[in-house]
Amino acid sequence: MKVENLVNIIGADFYTGVPDSQLKALCNYLMYTYGIDQSHHIIAANEGNCTALAAGYHLATGKVPVVYMQNSGEGNIINPVASLLNDKVYAIPMIFIVGWRGEPGIHDEPQHIYQGEVTVKLLEDMDIETFIIGKDTTDDEVKAAMENFKAILVNGKQVAFVIRKGALTDAPMVEYKNDNTMVREEIIRHIVRISGEDPIVSTTGKASRELFEIREANGQSHKYDFLTVGSMGHSSSIAFGVAINKPDSKVWCIDGDGAVLMHMGSMAVLGANKPANMVHIVINNSAHETVGGMPTVAGQIDVVGVAKACGYPNAVCVDSFETLDRELEAVKARNELSLIEVKCSIGARDDLGRPTTTAIENKQNFMEYII
Repeated sequence: MKVENLVNIIGADFYTGVPDSQLKALCNYLMYTYGIDQSHHIIAANEGNCTALAAGYHLATGKVPVVYMQNSGEGNIINPVASLLNDKVYAIPMIFIVGWRGEPGIHDEPQHIYQGEVTVKLLEDMDIETFIIGKDTTDDEVKAAMENFKAILVNGKQVAFVIRKGALTDAPMVEYKNDNTMVREEIIRHIVRISGEDPIVSTTGKASRELFEIREANGQSHKYDFLTVGSMGHSSSIAFGVAINKPDSKVWCIDGDGAVLMHMGSMAVLGANKPANMVHIVINNSAHETVGGMPTVAGQIDVVGVAKACGYPNAVCVDSFETLDRELEAVKARNELSLIEVKCSIGARDDLGRPTTTAIENKQNFMEYII
């Protein structure tokens, strides 16, 4: 169905969410219509953040907000849904729009397979009434579902539209860009050259795909790399867990700004523990690029200042390959926790592939190398 029709049928005044490729039509519609507007549309750090923000909107207005997310974000909403929104607690009504990655019978990446299997069940377990929208769903069917939802929402419960692949159409074109010149794949190529045979933990999305292809192009083994294909925001914690158990190895984490924002508390834990053998690199393009390029707030915050406030002994920001190489060489030789924020452009090769090894093979090869 046309995305504008869905928005009109829902009739809500406020949307907040974390962008998703399955919901790109909705995200583009919201960005085209509102941009980032405190009164109508906010892209938040994670799905729990969205849910709490939407709850505050309801408390202040009495209106029903909409929270959108990829189904992988359901885990982040379980706590606020169960302990805040539920009708046995504060009875806060809310509409969720959930992109259904990994729907059974539809090919998808490994991190989405199990999540896809339990997507609807998790919503039902949280007492959230669902309606699934596919390519053939009519406007009248959605209108009927929304009328049913209204009777549920008035009782302080939550409902969800689950969106199948390709179900939303006719989104306006939106161009996402910034003024940075450094390209992420080339940044990772420089990291690989200087890190040598040190283990690397790379974040969810295109960064891991690019790291895999760089190893292929170099004729190198993939055993050096743990590709975090799921669990967005947790790569630095995975790298920390490796670093404290392999104190004689330099451990590198290639992170993204969206991932850092999603679970920024991990930086406080890293700064407090100061693993001397860890390098945290944040490639910052201020965008959720892997799912379409929608903006993050990372371009408006001082990532280096956050790191230093969290206790990182060393933190710098670079915006050229000359300074990147100099800082990479410095952290390679340094025996202290270090962060490098790299200002990055938005964009990737159109022919960027995906890892040809399975997640299990990646884990086994990595463990055999570092143990």
